[in-house]
Amino acid sequence: MSPADMITVEALDGEGAARAEQDFRAVYAEVFAEPPYNETADGVASTFRRFRSQTRKPAFRGALARTKDGEPVGMAFGYPLGSGTGWWGHLTEPVPEEMSREDGQRTFGLMEMAVRASWRRHGVARRLHEVLLAGGDEERALLNVHPASEAAQAAYRSWGYRKVGEARPWAGAEPHDVLLLTIR
Repeated sequence: MSPADMITVEALDGEGAARAEQDFRAVYAEVFAEPPYNETADGVASTFRRFRSQTRKPAFRGALARTKDGEPVGMAFGYPLGSGTGWWGHLTEPVPEEMSREDGQRTFGLMEMAVRASWRRHGVARRLHEVLLAGGDEERALLNVHPASEAAQAAYRSWGYRKVGEARPWAGAEPHDVLLLTIR
């Protein structure tokens, strides 16, 4: 039995993800403490203040990977981008208006995805990604990824994402690659 066969990946709506916040937080805090992210306790707290707000969005979707014993090993979440999204406004160079047009149904914004180190390279991230995107009917998915996160970059590109720009997703952030995946 492969390690990937020893986990389950559960699709969660906002209410379910809110109930599982501690599992999402545990994975996030561990994974994003690593370079190149070097997330602090304050950063984790800030992320999970936003998480509580994000889980209240009607179209929020989460995915949580757990061992058969219930230990969380991976998580991912996001939601469709509304017409007022600020995502495209953080790019360092503008993109064509047709690319940045959002309507709440066109683009799934993948906010976070993380897999604990001992479970990487076993297909867990791919399963999280598939479960997350299977829950909607958006035509594309969008994410930001740190350029020094080589494993994440390689995974996203192998799944069909392509770089469409660079962004500073929050004040003081290093530039991140903005990747887009055509789903339909």
